[in-house]
Order: sequence, then C-alpha cells, then structure tokens
Amino acid sequence: MDRRQFLTAGAVAGLSLAACARTERAPTTPMSSPTSARPGPEAPRVSTVADGLDVPWAIAFLRDGSALVTQRDDATIAHVSPDGTVAIVGDVSGVAPRGEGGLQGIAIAPGDESAVFVYYTSEDDNRLVRMEFDGRRVTSARPLLTGLGAAYNHHGGAIGFGPDGRLYVAVGDAAQRDVAQDLRELNGKILRLGPDGRPPSDNPFGNEIWSYGHRNVEGLAFDGAGRLWASEFGQDDEDELNLIRRGGNYGWPEMEGRTMRTRGTADPGFIAPALTWTTDEASPAGLAIVGTTAYVAALRGRRLWRVPLDGDTAGPPTAMLTGRHGRLRAVAAAPDGSVWISTSNTDGRGRPDERDDRILQLTV
Repeated sequence: MDRRQFLTAGAVAGLSLAACARTERAPTTPMSSPTSARPGPEAPRVSTVADGLDVPWAIAFLRDGSALVTQRDDATIAHVSPDGTVAIVGDVSGVAPRGEGGLQGIAIAPGDESAVFVYYTSEDDNRLVRMEFDGRRVTSARPLLTGLGAAYNHHGGAIGFGPDGRLYVAVGDAAQRDVAQDLRELNGKILRLGPDGRPPSDNPFGNEIWSYGHRNVEGLAFDGAGRLWASEFGQDDEDELNLIRRGGNYGWPEMEGRTMRTRGTADPGFIAPALTWTTDEASPAGLAIVGTTAYVAALRGRRLWRVPLDGDTAGPPTAMLTGRHGRLRAVAAAPDGSVWISTSNTDGRGRPDERDDRILQLTV
C-alpha cells in the first residue's frame, strides 16, 4: 500500500479524531452560510502551480517569485518555482510529527534571504529555530525559542515578520486552555521577537507576549497600514478573524467568538473578533492580505474566504472555490500580486487523489 492509498484509507480515522478534538476539523455536509456572509461568484482564474506535495503547511516567498514551502509530515522544505519546478532544499532534523504538529510555519527575514525561520514540533516541545539558506540548501538549525507546550493538537505554528522588522509567532494552547490567560506562560499567545529570538523592550508585558487569550492561531498577516490580523480556530461554534492589538486579551477560554462560555456577560477587557464563522464553514488556517482584501483558507469548510477590510473593520465575507479542491491550508501573497494556496488533503483528514497535495495560484 503506497502513501496515498494509506492516507485515503486512514481518512476515516482522521475524521473521528477531528470530531473529538474540535480542531482542524474534517468536512461535513450540508454546510450552511454564516449569517454575515454573502454569496459571490466562484473565482474563475485558478491554476495549479505544483502537485505531489506532502501536507504543505506554510509558504514564504523569495524575491524572485519562487517560494519555500514547509511539508508538515515529512519535515522537509521544498523550493517551488512559478513554473512548477519542485526541489527539496532542506530536511529539518528533530521534527516529530504527531496529530496537527510537525514542520509548520516558515518566514524569511526582510532583506536577508539567507535567514530562514521555522516553527516545528519536536519529541518534547514546540520550538522556533533559525536556519541558513544559501540559495540551494536550507541548513544549520539554531534554536531561538524552545520549551513551548505541545500536545496532539492546538500547536498554533504561524510565523511572520511585521513591518517593524519583528518576528510574530502564534503559539497554540496545547489543549491546556487555562494557560491562554496566564501571562507567565507562552502558550495560547501571539509572541513578538527580534530576529535573535529575544523579546523587544517595548513588548507590553516585559516578555515575549504580544497578545493573549488565544486558542489556536494558524494564520497571521499584516495589512498595508501595518495592522496585524490573525485567523483562529474556535472550539464548537465560532471560528474567528481577529485584529490583533498590543497587549490585547482575546478571551479564550472564557470567550469563543463573541459568545461567553463561562458567564453570561462579556468581560470589557476582552477584544471581540472582527468576524466569525461557524466551525462547519471555516476551520480557518492560513491568512493573506492583498490590498484591502483578506484571504482565509478553510480546512473543514473546503473553501477560500474573501474578506474586505476597511481600516480596522472586516466586511461580509464571500466564499470562493467551495468544494473544488478539498481542504485548504496555507495562503500567501505572491510578489506578482497573485495568491498562492495549498491544499491539505494528505493530512489524514482529507480525501486525496493521486495529485494531492497541490499549490494553487489565484489571480486577483
């Protein structure tokens, strides 16, 4: 039995695990539309850049328009060219894939393509490391941040540089929900670090934490005004798109979406989401912003959400690509103004065909 046959056979088990974990959930039918959504035309200009990938989790672009892509389960970094050429340029040692963990986020330092940062799950923890890229190989991992809690799910894993030159890192609650409100713990947070892994002196709490009260953030993106947005998995009812503020408390585990879970009235200190979906329609993973439009990949929802942004508000979302390519995970804004999207059908919870997984290109 080859890998794709195994994954197809294993999808049923993955569906059961997803139902129990209420996390990167497998698709169910029928799916309703969120009350805030409006119908729109399916995107007509989508093409396949590359196929045959293994759970492509994150995409980071180089100046020439090619990209480095992490493959979660085989712990490799692929170089993907716009013409579809795929080459493995790095093997990340120490990665121990389990559940939703493995080799996840990737970011390239602004102005220095030799500095590559990746987030991964080891046998003992989640961690952030810096690697070196000489244009042909990614090598020499140097740990910057270790000891982050890891479990079967809720790893977080999104990383990206902001316009301030700082590295932002999303760390899940590792299925220990109470840590999200504990400012002594780094899980359940978005962190802000210098390229050396140290917290800048202007962070709000004197440590690495930038915002807290998060369950499982898997998408980070900055808009043209430098505002940070994040896509976040809810538990049972509401998934979120959040505008992230310095020192902000996003309410988990007391609040899911706009709903209080533990008491009847909202704490005025909690920041409500800019937008929510039902968990059937989203399971939001990757996030990219092009101009004034956010694009959010949906795993269980098997679609791409297009969200208009107006300053610090999010307008009604439009569903695109619904059901056409299966589970969608990574989204990244390409230098040419297009959007690259990865499928996630070989992750044990999808329904892969012989060409999965793919990198798609959406012309916007």
